Parts: sequence; structure tokens; C-alpha cells
Amino acid sequence: MTTARTEVLARVRAALGQTGSGTTPSGTVGTAPHPEPVPRAYRAAGEHAVGSAEVIEQLVDRLVDYKAHVHEVTDDALPATIATLVTDLSEPGGGMDRPGSDRSLRVVVPAGLDDAWLAALPADVDVVRDSREHPLAATELDAVDAVVTAARVAISETGTIVLDGEPDQGRRAISLVPDVHLCVVRTDQAVQTVPEAVRLLGAHPERPLTWISGPSATSDIELDRVEGVHGPRTLHVLLVAPAG
Repeated sequence: MTTARTEVLARVRAALGQTGSGTTPSGTVGTAPHPEPVPRAYRAAGEHAVGSAEVIEQLVDRLVDYKAHVHEVTDDALPATIATLVTDLSEPGGGMDRPGSDRSLRVVVPAGLDDAWLAALPADVDVVRDSREHPLAATELDAVDAVVTAARVAISETGTIVLDGEPDQGRRAISLVPDVHLCVVRTDQAVQTVPEAVRLLGAHPERPLTWISGPSATSDIELDRVEGVHGPRTLHVLLVAPAG
């Protein structure tokens, strides 16, 4: 009979290239384990089409329940809406504690974000670009007031938005450090179920994913909800309907 100790030591020997049963993550050393069938009897897709009115209604309901701020806009209205949300940060009760309020607002954006989205920002708003080639330090990100990004997919049943690190979404850090996140989601990016989103994301498994379900919050200590612990305290979701 094989004991757990014997099996663990055999795997260690295999990983070191020595004789013995077991395998490594690459499967190139030792004896590979017997393949186990993976049951896939779960629901693979929802009953509603991507971007349908039912999916959008459900997505908005979940996002609002998570205390996200949802703005349904058209392509034409998107730049003005972004400008309004950014400039509102400097107003009393704008949701930010901004020491040194005489300085200009600073917004970080990924290098590949559509410039047209920022066209309506006032001239005194300082827009900072971030990229993998020229990343901002954590202290620099901590000094900005907000971040604006695109998204890869949204899931209506869970109220989740997923970023996959493409140029219009940027590094994970820029969507986690700033206190306010403005996330642009096209309605045709909204699917109903998690399996639909995973299949879409599976086309590029090498991309780093950030799954966002509302503003960052935790109730770990005495069940008191505290926001802004592991990410932005405030999440604005701009749902953009296609033209026409």
C-alpha cells in the first residue's frame, strides 16, 4: 500500500529528476497520473443573447446592488460624462479626501485608451499615461485621483467586470491603486453567465485578469463593511450603447 509520505517523497524525487513515481507540473519527469474526467454538466450559456436588454437590465441591477455607480450613455455622450465625473471629484463630497486641493486633478489612463474618450476633460486636468514599458511607481499611482479604463467582458448574473490587461485596460496596478475607477463597458460586451465569459477569456490565457464585482469592500472585522481596502473605493461603470 502506498502511503501519503511515500507518494510525496516520490514526487519530490521525480521533480529532482531521480527515479521514482510521480510527476511534475510539466509532466516531463516521472509517471503521469491517470487522467480524470472533468464533469461539465453545468449550464454553458444563458437564455438571453449577448448585450440584450434582459442582460443589461440584470447587469445594472447587480452593479447597483454592489454600490457601483452606473451611467448608461451613448458613444457621443461618453466624453462629456467622463469629464463630468472627473471634475466632480474636486467638489465637496466628491468621494475623495484630497489633501492639497489647490493642485489640479490627476487621472491615470492606460497607454491604449481611446483619446476621444478624454477629449472633453478640462485643460487643467493632468492626464498621466501608464504602460508596461513605462510603468508608474506605486507612489505615483497613489497620488492620482482616478483611473479610466476600458473592459474586456461583463457578466450580468454576477455583476462582474473583467479586465484582461490589453492596452486599453492597462496593468492590474492602475485599476487597483487609485481611489476612483471609471470603467467603460460596451453593451455588446455583456454576457449573461460566467461560462460564456470564461470561454471568451480562454482565447488568451496568458493575459492577466482582474475580476471586479463592485467597489472594493470587506466585512472581515466584526461584519462592519469597509470600502476601498483592496482596490478603488468608488466604481463608476459607464455602459455605452452602440450608435443607432
